[in-house]
Amino acid sequence: MSSDNKFDASLSVAPPPKAADKILDVARDLFYREGIRAIGVDEIVKRAGVTKPSLYRSFPSKDELAASYLRKYDLEFWERFDEAVDAHPGDPRAQIIAFLTRVGKRTQKADYRGCGMTNAAVEYPERGHPARIVSENNKQELRRRLRAMAAAMGAGDSDTLGDGLLLLIEGAYISGQLFGRGGPAASVARNADLLIEASLKK
Repeated sequence: MSSDNKFDASLSVAPPPKAADKILDVARDLFYREGIRAIGVDEIVKRAGVTKPSLYRSFPSKDELAASYLRKYDLEFWERFDEAVDAHPGDPRAQIIAFLTRVGKRTQKADYRGCGMTNAAVEYPERGHPARIVSENNKQELRRRLRAMAAAMGAGDSDTLGDGLLLLIEGAYISGQLFGRGGPAASVARNADLLIEASLKK
């Protein structure tokens, strides 16, 4: 292949996103900003520029669309978490503080709406709802990881420390929405470090 052909290939236009991808992107934005129950299917297809039948071909119901949004959110959440972990190999305390430093910064943004998983769990109290199941799985895994990290730090009561860190995180998600810029969520990493320090001294 000539260099000209390679150059031409690099200029080729990317294929347009599939209807399902457009629907999910729009749904993700609307569900996060305004809540899942507040947004109807008609609004989603209008914003996505697709038809209602195309939505239901990809997502059998709005409940399944909500679950798909949260599965994508879950992947993004763990990407952020793992970035903090990878930045501090072998140092769980630094890993947690790095993750929470980012959380604290995000809570200060004007468009911050907390954690999509937490919000969905509040919106859907029914235990078997598809969106709730995704949310519960995310929180259970976060709890497991925090407890394991607390144990790796050498905490005498690692389960209690892990749970305490989880409570701080959830508090940051909610208070970030309530107080906005300058609110207590900005200091979540500092408070987590104080909790860790106190736990390791026991």
